[in-house]
Amino acid sequence: MDGQEQLERVRERVIETIAKNMNLYGITDSIGRLYGMLYFHNHPMTLDEMKEELGMSKTSMSTSVRNLMDLKMVEKVWKKGSRKDLYQAEEDWYQTFIDFFSIKWRSGISMNIVVMTKSIGELEKLISMDEVDDEIRSAAIVDIEKMKAALSYYDWLNRLVDSFESEEIFKYIPKTKDE
Repeated sequence: MDGQEQLERVRERVIETIAKNMNLYGITDSIGRLYGMLYFHNHPMTLDEMKEELGMSKTSMSTSVRNLMDLKMVEKVWKKGSRKDLYQAEEDWYQTFIDFFSIKWRSGISMNIVVMTKSIGELEKLISMDEVDDEIRSAAIVDIEKMKAALSYYDWLNRLVDSFESEEIFKYIPKTKDE
C-alpha cells in the first residue's frame, strides 16, 4: 500500500467516525460524511465536486450543504475567477460546537419558555375562578410550581448557552489541559 492509499484509508476512517458521531446531534450520516470530506479538503469545493466525490445527487448535496450552512459548520467562500459557489468546512471544532449547541438549544429553550409562560398564565386564571373545585385548584397550583421550576432551569440553560457564546466557558473548562 502506498502513502496516498494509506492517507485516504485513514481519512475515510475518521470521516466515518465523524458521520456516526454527528448522528448524536440529529445530523444524518450522509451530511456528517459531507462535513468530514470538506474538513479534509484543503481547498473550497463546488457542489459538483462534492457530488462526484460522495456519489450523491446534486439536489441531496445542495440540501446537505444548506443544512451545514444553517448550523454554521460550512461556509460559502469567494474565489477570484470562479463563477460557481464554493464551500468549505469550519475547521475550528470549538466554534462549530458552540454554534451548533447555541442554535439548537436557543430554539428549544425559547419554545419551552413561551409554552410554560402561557400555561402558567392560563392556570393562574383557572385557580382565580370561583366555580373551580378545590381538587382542580390544588392540582393547578402544583402544576404552576412545576412549571416555575422548569422556567428556572431554562433561565440556567440560557445562561449556560451565553457562557458558550461569550467563550466564558473556557475559563472553567479550558480548551487544552495545560491552559
